[in-house]
Amino acid sequence: MSKRFNQRLSYRLTRDSVLVAMALGLVLNFIQITLDYFRARESLESEIHALLDISNSPASQIAYNINIRLAEELLDGLLKHPAVINARIVDSENGTMAASGKSSPTSPYRWASDLLFGSYRVFRQELRVPRLEDLPLGELVLTIDTFHYGAQFLERAGYTLMSGLFKSLILSAALLLIFYFVLTRPMLNVINALVQVRANSPEKVRLPVPHNHREDEIGTMVGIINQHLETMDTSLAQLRHAESAMKHYSTQLEQEVADRTREISEKNQALQRGNRALVKAKEDAVRRARARASFLANMSHEIRTSLNGVLGLLALALEGDLDPAERNRLEIALSAGESLLELLNDILDISKVEAGKLRLENIPFSVRRLIEECATLHTQQARRRNIYLINETDPDLPESFLGDPTRLRQVLNNLLSNAIKFTEQGGVRVRAGYSGGSLRIDVVDTGVGLSKEGLHRIFSPFSQADADTTRLYGGTGLGLMLCRQLVERMHGQILVDSREGSGTHVTVTLPLAVHDAGPAGVEVKASPKNRVSITPEPSQSDTDQPLSILLVEDNQVNQLVATSLLKKLGHRTDHAENGQKAIHALERTHYDMVLMDCQMPVMDGYAATQRIRQNPDWKNLPIIAVTANVMEGDREGCLASGMNDYISKPYKYDELRAVINRWRPPAAPEHPGPA
Repeated sequence: MSKRFNQRLSYRLTRDSVLVAMALGLVLNFIQITLDYFRARESLESEIHALLDISNSPASQIAYNINIRLAEELLDGLLKHPAVINARIVDSENGTMAASGKSSPTSPYRWASDLLFGSYRVFRQELRVPRLEDLPLGELVLTIDTFHYGAQFLERAGYTLMSGLFKSLILSAALLLIFYFVLTRPMLNVINALVQVRANSPEKVRLPVPHNHREDEIGTMVGIINQHLETMDTSLAQLRHAESAMKHYSTQLEQEVADRTREISEKNQALQRGNRALVKAKEDAVRRARARASFLANMSHEIRTSLNGVLGLLALALEGDLDPAERNRLEIALSAGESLLELLNDILDISKVEAGKLRLENIPFSVRRLIEECATLHTQQARRRNIYLINETDPDLPESFLGDPTRLRQVLNNLLSNAIKFTEQGGVRVRAGYSGGSLRIDVVDTGVGLSKEGLHRIFSPFSQADADTTRLYGGTGLGLMLCRQLVERMHGQILVDSREGSGTHVTVTLPLAVHDAGPAGVEVKASPKNRVSITPEPSQSDTDQPLSILLVEDNQVNQLVATSLLKKLGHRTDHAENGQKAIHALERTHYDMVLMDCQMPVMDGYAATQRIRQNPDWKNLPIIAVTANVMEGDREGCLASGMNDYISKPYKYDELRAVINRWRPPAAPEHPGPA
């Protein structure tokens, strides 16, 4: 392998070495020339002053004797010095006694001399004779041409530079030869040996160590290369062995892949059969879930319908004149029915929470008013047990929050009912406060308390603290479980702190946002999809006007209860057993409002409402849904079909009066409806 001359390592080393040496030599030469320059200037000064000193004595005698001939001879002698171009003797009155001169020499390098030393210089020295030093005789004036000294300096400087350059060239040639024979040629021999190595058989070649280089870097490099060649031999042998093993393993792997592929294909077919079975099972599960939901809805409706009739009739019976024993028995029956209704509601709520279908409202409401209403509701229960019930709501509690008042009321009623039920002495305190963006409600009682084991069981379904609690106080054990699930659905937390015999402290924390209260004189109610609408409160004069109300209800017991309540409210009522009869009744008579049951034979309340809304004359007719259904989507279904509002059974006097007043027309017309 041949390389161009300027690419060889010896050339590059020589070039770099010579360049460094030349640069260093130039620096040293310039230093030497600079020193020689200053010595040349000093030599000029000293030589001319020596010439003046020698000529001073005869020039002084000549000036004293005023001998013009001797003066001219002296001046001609001074002009023989190559640097003197003019000499004069000037008397004390600055008059020229004698003068002599010659022309300056010419040269192409004179400009360099003039640049360094100047073109000429003038030297003066006073003339005096011994013992008459106070007598002024004049001056000896010499004009010096500096080219004589400049030419000598330039000659020496040129010789210095040329000799340095010549030395550098000789050094370059010597170094080039030395580097070639010592470094380049051995390296070329190693390279040529490496060129002979073949990729298919590198183990057959070893590099020879160059002569006289066994102990230096080149010998070390060749030894290392030979070691790598030995390693390559070993690696190639191992590689060939591994290649042979890989071929063997590849054959085995191909066989295993074929076997596994066959197994995967069989498993894939089995998986597809399993997927089809899962899809079928899922469809069956969905059908069963829908059947269960339909069954639960129907059973809930049927149970609540019968129960609502019983509760309504009991409530009506209690309004009559009864002796104390009869009233007591009816009140016990009403209380048992209400407890059964609450149990049914709890079971349905728990089912909805566990199925993930419990929807929460987000409407403005007053927590202060809600707590006051719950406390008022349980005051009679506390009085019967001879304990106190105190409401300690923080006076700084914001007036309005955004949340679900129905579920919060359900939680608070459960907690108050439990606290009163398990307290025999002392009483119950309700506290409420707001800080850090969270509403905190505390229910503290002085009741029997809970053991550590009881604390772990109270939030389990159908569980109470112990068997004695169930025997002494009754209950199903669903209340606290429902409270916990409702609070967690509202992104809150419920904590219980209790000691046996020292009472119980329940804390409910809910992240509710504060809502700016609306203008006075309005009631805030929930509309579909949790929207908020504002409905003006009816005036007192409007609520006194009797209305003509069509009651669409298929159950005769519920008809009797509703008719009695409406009559007590002062309204006139007509009956229709299904939706089709309700439409016929509207065609015959004008009604101010319709109370519509949802599930009826022939035509249900949803279809009847949609038919009614298709008639422009009945577009603004208030239709109130009255149903025993409490399943998810019942309220939305009623509002979506065109009904204005929704109340659930059993019929309650206050709720019925409130919804009628909320939707009563501004003025009841007197003319009959369309025929």
